[in-house]
Amino acid sequence: MKQKIKLQILKKSRYVTGNWELYLFLLPGLVFLLMFKSLPMLKISIAFKQFKPMLGLARSPWVGLKHFRMLLADPMVWRAVKNTLVINLLEMSFTLPVSMILAILINEITFTGLKKAVQTVIYIPHFFTWVVVYSVFFLVFGSGGVFNTIWTRLGFEPILFFVRNSWFRVMLVSSEMWHSVGWGTIIYLAAMLGIDPELYDAAVVDGANKLQQIIKITIPCLMTTFVLMMTLNLGKVMTNGFGQVLVFYNPTVYESSDIISTYVYRTGLGQANFSYAAAVGLLDSMVGYVLVIISNRISRKITNSSVW
Repeated sequence: MKQKIKLQILKKSRYVTGNWELYLFLLPGLVFLLMFKSLPMLKISIAFKQFKPMLGLARSPWVGLKHFRMLLADPMVWRAVKNTLVINLLEMSFTLPVSMILAILINEITFTGLKKAVQTVIYIPHFFTWVVVYSVFFLVFGSGGVFNTIWTRLGFEPILFFVRNSWFRVMLVSSEMWHSVGWGTIIYLAAMLGIDPELYDAAVVDGANKLQQIIKITIPCLMTTFVLMMTLNLGKVMTNGFGQVLVFYNPTVYESSDIISTYVYRTGLGQANFSYAAAVGLLDSMVGYVLVIISNRISRKITNSSVW
């Protein structure tokens, strides 16, 4: 038994040393996880202390669950939790299906030049920062933007998209779709390469038209990828959107746009209430962890595949 274990270890070590270049590519990701995900966990005790920068973490007084009792009674926290879930679930509900549909449409383009041009155009927004995305949307949908200029000339009142709570989430979802849908098509296009062409040949023999082939073959074959993407996005539903919301929002739309990440940012850095902000962030992480577990189990039951 020991000899078998030694042989397995020897084989794995030889594989690693023989493919060290591949493992070298993992280094940046591992460093990122270590610096920004693992090491911060060592300072988790800040949520249970009344942290004072002049005293340092070690000498700051221990207050136990005081901050957690405060946040449970704080309506602003629950408003932020609600907004976080609503905004991210709305963005996910529109972005994931549209990415899949767009990938199917791109896959049906037979002219190679046009196909590459369409892919390039829809991929470009993904490389824009949220500041650039906001600038584009403000030029189009701002109070003096292109849309409102045309809208007012038609005799209507201007629509204040960026200062009305009823419209602001529409701006967030729309900008997220413009920013991410094109990039999301890459995964579905890659998944479609794995579909057996004989399935389409058999469908043609049976008299199925192109739409029927998409409905009966392409979409069912992509559902595993869709559910997997949904699982991964649900894992980020409580932490996603900070950059977007921070750039887009303003005090007039806090009611519909203030999410956990921006609330922690304003409370922790803006008001220097570090311990309370850490407690809110810890609660946020716990909710996200529960959502990951639930979504992974749903994925396993629906598609017989999961992240772990």
